[in-house]
Amino acid sequence: MKINEVDINYIDYGKSDKQAIVLLHGWGQNIEMMKGLGDKFIKSNRIIILDLPGFGCSEEPTYAWTVLDYVYCIHELLTNLKIKNPILIGHSFGGKISLLYASMYEVNKLVCLASPFKCEKTNGLKTKILKNLKQVPLLNKLEGFAKKHIGSSDYKAASEIMRSILVKTVNFDITNEVKKINCPTLLIWGTNDMAVSIDDAHELEHLIKDAGLVIYDNCTHYAYLERFNQTVSVLKSFIGEELK
Repeated sequence: MKINEVDINYIDYGKSDKQAIVLLHGWGQNIEMMKGLGDKFIKSNRIIILDLPGFGCSEEPTYAWTVLDYVYCIHELLTNLKIKNPILIGHSFGGKISLLYASMYEVNKLVCLASPFKCEKTNGLKTKILKNLKQVPLLNKLEGFAKKHIGSSDYKAASEIMRSILVKTVNFDITNEVKKINCPTLLIWGTNDMAVSIDDAHELEHLIKDAGLVIYDNCTHYAYLERFNQTVSVLKSFIGEELK
């Protein structure tokens, strides 16, 4: 689907007549990083996962998008798919987009997995994310992918547009916006997250009116994958579906 002159790659599967769950991946990642979660809900929900513009098989934006531009893109995609009031699940960069989306549009429920919301330090951020990934035994097979897509050298190899988008993203503070979120919100965080600290998780929990925080001890920025089965159980309970 072409949105704002950008071809968007997405998958749409599961129960087409049921509540839609939209999953948004982190920086430098793609559909595959969220599909494992989506697959667990195919018997009870409609599942939408996309390669965010500039990643995976989606085209790069034609100019340096802000987080707000990504929100508009998601909203237009869902509008074209006739999806209203979605459940949003976002990891890291995708979580930041989800937070801003939920502050602007109607959302049924929101799940944020290690999602930044304040200004961050660009220098070393992606290196920290890569180090987190290398600490996860079950994700070692993704290390090569991570080095290519989110390693420290990626910034130098990235196009000028994507470098500009990264800078705009990490400098974009949405603290005031998250206070406007009214939907039930679930936060899942690891205590050893070096990219977005557990202190930020506690702060975010207090900023959102109806939020709860689930903490995974000794887990990293990829806590949702490190304790995948627990994450699925927590999500099914939060979303309101019976475990299957």
